Amino acid sequence: MRVLVLHSHPVEESYGKALYRQTVESLEKAGHTVDGCDLYEEQFDPVLSRRDRLVYHDYPENLKLVESHVERLKAAEGLVICTPIWNFGFPAILKGYFDRVWLPGVSFELVNGKVESRLRHIRKLAAVLTYGATPFRAFAAGNPPKKIVKRVLRAQINPVRPVTFLAHYDMNNCTPETRAKFLTRVGDAMERF
Repeated sequence: MRVLVLHSHPVEESYGKALYRQTVESLEKAGHTVDGCDLYEEQFDPVLSRRDRLVYHDYPENLKLVESHVERLKAAEGLVICTPIWNFGFPAILKGYFDRVWLPGVSFELVNGKVESRLRHIRKLAAVLTYGATPFRAFAAGNPPKKIVKRVLRAQINPVRPVTFLAHYDMNNCTPETRAKFLTRVGDAMERF
């Protein structure tokens, strides 16, 4: 299966980058073809410009500035999001990716006033996330990233299929042991993806 792995952490030596590498290596070990999309490394521009917004609903005009990313999304049969969670949300670069690439005609289409998904070719969805917050603080804040992955993205891709959701909470108080345990958990889950 061809798997698109979206990564959004700017620091090469970070634990987030280690999780990304583990994700890619484990998927490849399981026989998947991996398209690793490191948004910072690729210098993805997350800004939805005035022009982008003016042509937002004009397919295929809306694709011109992000066509290579659209083609990668269309080719994917699996999607893994590997990112830190900052202030109970995705980093701006990843949010910008969704705003600029998941466009009308790409991720959805309006048919008779109703939204129809264009991402049904993606068969599996997973998220590998790190939070500074504890599970309780994330819960108390409504845990928007978890809802986006398990509800919004799942509905766009395939609402009846399960989602692999892996989160290391309380990174502000983590230990080498908790990080190693989570890294192993991610590797095992990606080998079963």
